[in-house]
Amino acid sequence: MGFAATAGLGAVAGFTIFVGLPVARSRPSANRMAMLNAASIGVLLFLFFDIVKNATEQVDAALGQSRVRGIGYGLLLAAGLSVGMLSLVAFERTALRRKKAPLPSGPGAMAAIAVMTGARARREPLAPAVRVALLIAVGIGLHNFSEGLAIGQAAHAGTYQQNLLWVLVIGFGLHNITEGFGITGPLVSTRPSWRLLGYLGVIGGGPTLVGTMLGFQFTSVAVSVLFLALAAGAIVYVIGELQHAGRRLGSHDLAMVGLLTGFLLAYGTDRLLSVVGS
Repeated sequence: MGFAATAGLGAVAGFTIFVGLPVARSRPSANRMAMLNAASIGVLLFLFFDIVKNATEQVDAALGQSRVRGIGYGLLLAAGLSVGMLSLVAFERTALRRKKAPLPSGPGAMAAIAVMTGARARREPLAPAVRVALLIAVGIGLHNFSEGLAIGQAAHAGTYQQNLLWVLVIGFGLHNITEGFGITGPLVSTRPSWRLLGYLGVIGGGPTLVGTMLGFQFTSVAVSVLFLALAAGAIVYVIGELQHAGRRLGSHDLAMVGLLTGFLLAYGTDRLLSVVGS
């Protein structure tokens, strides 16, 4: 299969994330909001479990071949987890939560205030719901980059991997629908614009296409482990943010139902991928 066809399959697998995003434009009740928020946590919990499992399998395989290489991949996994979590903390503080400067006083204050007001309008801090949704999209995008690498590498391997290639595309595409749903959890109370949903879809699904194109060009276990670890670290941070939002929403019983529903939905699509590929 050629590069262009492979890239097209990567785009299909990644941009199915848009199927799950329109849920955010519904007008749910407070109970439904709590359930959807918890369902997002459930999806992310499964993704964290699946990501760490896949990365660990690659580390174990490397240990079986070379102890030095396996230890190196293990350290890379630990570093990626740390960077994935802490970089989002830094990103949130510097880019997403800009503090407002005090207004000036004295001669020329009115002109200075006018200039500052215009600049502030262009640099308004993101709403908390949008901020959390963006962080979720970033974490999912890192995960989807590693999925794209798998698609590209399967296509590059030749005809004997063609069945695997189609299984990956179909399975990741179905899985990305649930990931799109996971992004919507914090946004259901805000009725986000289609433009915002488009941005989030590109951030979350676009890396699948990028990973597919890179994976077709070369194979690197180290890159795969690194991006899986970055994604896992980012997801840990985002789960904490969603839990904080869930406590404000209340409805603890419904939240537990939502969490279980989200986890089983993500787990079910993953098992479907496994069954089709067996």
